[in-house]
Amino acid sequence: MEFLKITGAILSLIGSLFILFAAIGLLRMPDIYNRIQAGTKATTLGSMLTLLGVGLVHPDWLMKIILLIVFVMISNPVSSHVLGRAAHFIGIPLSDKTNIDALKEDRQKAPTSKEKES
Repeated sequence: MEFLKITGAILSLIGSLFILFAAIGLLRMPDIYNRIQAGTKATTLGSMLTLLGVGLVHPDWLMKIILLIVFVMISNPVSSHVLGRAAHFIGIPLSDKTNIDALKEDRQKAPTSKEKES
């Protein structure tokens, strides 16, 4: 029992550090797209580790926490993807350091709605 509490505390600490790194990444990244990427990856892993740590400390909550982890794994990347596409769609510029804009290339190749109708 003591092993689970120590392991849970360590996982929660590591998860909290990942969330701290995400916060630092949000401040340091040059544009919205990099900020979304930094925030999403680190907070997804950080949240999962923190929740898993809580689940080990409180084993009776484990099933609920596993459901929360699955929800975070599904919803966090999807929501950040939608935010990134929306930012690109309304024309928020990329950083000068960005070399490739694959979404712009794909949008230029895609047929317009008028071309689809004919």
